[in-house]
Amino acid sequence: MKSQNILRKKEDFSRLFKNGKSVPSKYAVLLYLKNDLPEKRKAFLASKKVGNSVQRHRAMRLLREACRQIEKERDPATGYDFLFIARKSILKAKCADVKKDIETALKRAKLI
Repeated sequence: MKSQNILRKKEDFSRLFKNGKSVPSKYAVLLYLKNDLPEKRKAFLASKKVGNSVQRHRAMRLLREACRQIEKERDPATGYDFLFIARKSILKAKCADVKKDIETALKRAKLI
């Protein structure tokens, strides 16, 4: 993932939480918002509700890998900011299950 395609600034997160649309799924919540840039930007979150630091990092790795595989197969819409927030149920999931779940969420949002 290129470093310029990652959401980092507090203003971007605030705008996404305030104005973004959300799509809940079994393993994560997808927040998305159209930006005025030619590329898509992504961020992955796992709160302390998910578990300790090892479990939170595993959840974020699963989300990142699922997104990477989806982008390899079909490209989600460009010009959007995406925020994937992990749920506690992701800890018992396999990568293929998370990929299918994220793909379904992107389809419901009509982004792929």
